[in-house]
Amino acid sequence: MLEEKDQRDGTIASEQVNIPTTSPEPVSNKYENNYDGWTKEELINEIKKLRKRKRYGLVWEEKDEQVVKKCNEFLPILREVTEKSISVHNIDNLNILIEGDNYHSLSVLNYTHDRAVDVIYIDPPYNLGNGDFIYNDKIVDKEDAYRHSKWLSFMNSRIKLAKSLLKPEGIIFISIDENEFSQLKLLCDNIFDEKNYIGTFVWRKKAGAGADSKLIFIQHDYVLFYSKNKDKLERFYQPLNKKQKKEYKNPDNDPRGPWAQTDLTAPSSDTDNKRLYKIISPLTGKEWLKRWSYTKENFEKLLEDNLVWFGKSGNSTPKRKRFLSEKEGLVPRSLIDFVLTSDGKKDLESIFGKESRVFDYPKPVELVKHLIRLNGKKDSLVLDFFAGSGTTGQAVVETNSEDGGNRRFILCTNNENLIAENVCYPRIKTVILRNDENKELKSSESSLKYFKTDFVEALETDSNKKQLVDSSTEMLCLKEYCFNLISNGKYYKIFNGAEYKLLCIIYDDDGIEEAKIQLKNIGKKAIVYVFSLDDGNKEDEFTDLIDLIEIKPIPASILNVYRRIFK
Repeated sequence: MLEEKDQRDGTIASEQVNIPTTSPEPVSNKYENNYDGWTKEELINEIKKLRKRKRYGLVWEEKDEQVVKKCNEFLPILREVTEKSISVHNIDNLNILIEGDNYHSLSVLNYTHDRAVDVIYIDPPYNLGNGDFIYNDKIVDKEDAYRHSKWLSFMNSRIKLAKSLLKPEGIIFISIDENEFSQLKLLCDNIFDEKNYIGTFVWRKKAGAGADSKLIFIQHDYVLFYSKNKDKLERFYQPLNKKQKKEYKNPDNDPRGPWAQTDLTAPSSDTDNKRLYKIISPLTGKEWLKRWSYTKENFEKLLEDNLVWFGKSGNSTPKRKRFLSEKEGLVPRSLIDFVLTSDGKKDLESIFGKESRVFDYPKPVELVKHLIRLNGKKDSLVLDFFAGSGTTGQAVVETNSEDGGNRRFILCTNNENLIAENVCYPRIKTVILRNDENKELKSSESSLKYFKTDFVEALETDSNKKQLVDSSTEMLCLKEYCFNLISNGKYYKIFNGAEYKLLCIIYDDDGIEEAKIQLKNIGKKAIVYVFSLDDGNKEDEFTDLIDLIEIKPIPASILNVYRRIFK
């Protein structure tokens, strides 16, 4: 069954598309050039497209995007804004902020951070038709017949790039509301494979009804949760939130710290008489005859270890003491109900003041903290390529402060309405400096480097290849996390970074000999990127250093990634 050619927005789930298995019979002369509005060539091309479609899945009208097409003529690179660096002496906890269209930022990251990201959280435009989504420099409003197709084309290109950045055990969270939820779910099933869908969190973002209530008051948003490879994942634990932690107190000044009470009685369905026995309060002698969740022998062990609480008076039904220090966490619940949209506004007010309106509807920091903790790794790399006001950056820094972690973030945002310069960057700077000044916090000092996307010509001429190499310094430094310049020659640079790593970039053949002398003098293992017009890495030039260095040709190592992305 062919969809009509002028169908405006085909965002549908189609169970079956009946496609001819052979080319159509030649049309008669009468309709040779006008068969129901189609030419013969158009009809054949349409059938070829339909043959490639899935029998079930999301079908939409692909819409060209200017920022994507631009990469056919110009290749994205990075330029550092050095004056916006923060505490760069701490390279071990270096965070990254990239200003530019996130398609271009993700393209660069596909070279610098291939399979390196642990967690992705994004809060993309919800495509509500109220100006929140701009496509090809035009606001997509509710009257746009292709608004769903434009949004899907936009999201498809970016999520595909993001998937390549995830480690095999990497996970991604995507906030969304009712408007595009079903479309996004089918899109992600296609990109990540339905078997890697973990679940959907329902976030209760509002406490009560509001002025927008008509037929139904919507109190919730969604957070879709996918993995790159579900088989690589271990069990998730949901850390206790602030509300849950308040349940832990220490009324008896137990040296083991705060604890919470849990029931000791057995469920009503339990008829095991071995668990039926009498408990006597050691303080008052009060008795309880019940079925308990522990055997008598095990209960006596609890008493011996001071793990039973009879209340301050000694007359309360006995409870089991469970200490906060021993609480590993809970199996994650699909309902998130401990943080509201209004909390996100308060987060920004704490930085920019109560009178400020720097960003509408920011996500609460506690929501993002909750999600990034789920992977259980305190040294994870967290990416947000719809960074907006910078909530994810603040969440990473503060989570490190709370649990002594060493997580790092990469934020990508455009500078629409100066959001990168006037909101995201000042917010992150304030949070990092505030964190560094508080000596009571557990985490180490955070640092930040600020980059902007830029471009070089894509046509693979010798001169353009040389230009790409000359413009590759920031990308290579970011790829190897080496930013401290220790040797600066006319045709080469040498940087060091974390874990005593060395990076050498040779921009021209004339820099090879001098760079080799410096590398020998330093005497440490190094990764050497050397300019070559082809894929050759010029090993013959480095035979005397072969045990000390790893050689990679540029721009070939960069171009190979871009060829895959922009083909």
